[in-house]
Amino acid sequence: MARLLSSKWRPYVALLLLTILLAVADREQGRFINVATVFSTLQAFSTFGLVALGLGLTMLVGEFDLSVAGVFGLAGCLGLLAGADHAWLGVVVGLGIGLVFGLIQGLIITKLNVGSVPVSLGGLLTASGLAYVVTGNRTLSSDNIDLAMAFNDPLAQIFSIRSLVVLTIFVLAAGIFRVTRLGRDLIATGSDRKSAEIAGVGVKKLVVSAFVFSGVMSAIGGVMLSYGLASASPSGLSDVLVPSAAATILGGVSLAGGAGRPFGIAAGVLTLTVLRSGLTALAAPPFAHDVAMGLILFTVAVSDAPYLSRQMAAFGIDFRRSG
Repeated sequence: MARLLSSKWRPYVALLLLTILLAVADREQGRFINVATVFSTLQAFSTFGLVALGLGLTMLVGEFDLSVAGVFGLAGCLGLLAGADHAWLGVVVGLGIGLVFGLIQGLIITKLNVGSVPVSLGGLLTASGLAYVVTGNRTLSSDNIDLAMAFNDPLAQIFSIRSLVVLTIFVLAAGIFRVTRLGRDLIATGSDRKSAEIAGVGVKKLVVSAFVFSGVMSAIGGVMLSYGLASASPSGLSDVLVPSAAATILGGVSLAGGAGRPFGIAAGVLTLTVLRSGLTALAAPPFAHDVAMGLILFTVAVSDAPYLSRQMAAFGIDFRRSG
C-alpha cells in the first residue's frame, strides 16, 4: 500500500480511483463513460498538457517557471496574427517567442545566480503585457475556419490533431528521459545541485535547457489552442498556470525538486481533465470542480509533507523551528 501511495505510483492510482468514482456516480446512465467525454477529456489534456510538462521539468531541477501562462498567451496571439495566411509561419513565430523567453530567463537565473520565482514572475508580466500591446487589448479572430476544424475534428472518435501532438510529445519526452542520462542528470540536479556538479553534471546548462523547453512547450500549446479556437485574446489564454501547476504536483513532481516523470505528469493532467469532464457530464455545479481539485491537492500536500521536509532539511531548513 505504501508503494502505491508513493510519488511514483500516486498519479496512476489517483487517476484510476477518480475514474471508478465518477463511473459509480454515473449509475450506469452513460453520461460519463462515453466517446464524447473521452474526446472532451483529451481536448482539455491538449490544452494544459504541454504547459504542465514544461513547468514540471523546471520544478524537477528545483526551479519554478511562472512565465508559462504569459508565454502561452503571447505565443497564441502572435501565432494567430502571423499565421493568418500561412499557418506554419505562426507556428515558427510562436516557437521563437517561447525559445527567447525561456533562454533569457534561464540565462538570468544561472548567470546572476538569482531565484527563478522573481525572474519568471517578471517574464509572466512582460509576456502578458506584450500580449495586450500586440492585440490592442481586444480579441483576435481568424477567418481560417478550415484550419480550426482540422485541429479539432475527431480522429478515431476520441482523438484530434491537438491531442495526438501532445500525446506524441509526452511519449518522446518519456522515452528520452528513460533511455538517456538526461533524466538522471535532471533528477540529480534537483536532488542535490552541489553533488551533481561534483559528479560532472552541467547543472547550469540543464537549468537553462529546462526553461527553454518550458517556454517552447507553452508556446506550442498556446499556438495550437489559438488555431483550434480560431481566436485569441490575452486574458482568454492566460488561465493555464494554476491547473497546470496542480496537475504537475499531482503527477508526482516534488516542489523540492528531484522527483517526477513525464508519464506521471501526463497522469496528473489526465486526472484533472477527467475530473472536469466527468463532473460536467454529471451536471455537477461549477464550483464542484474547484472544491474537488482543492481537496485532491490538499491530500497530495499532506502525503508529500515528510518527503518535502527531508528535502528541505538537506538544505539546512527546519520547518519545525521556523517562525
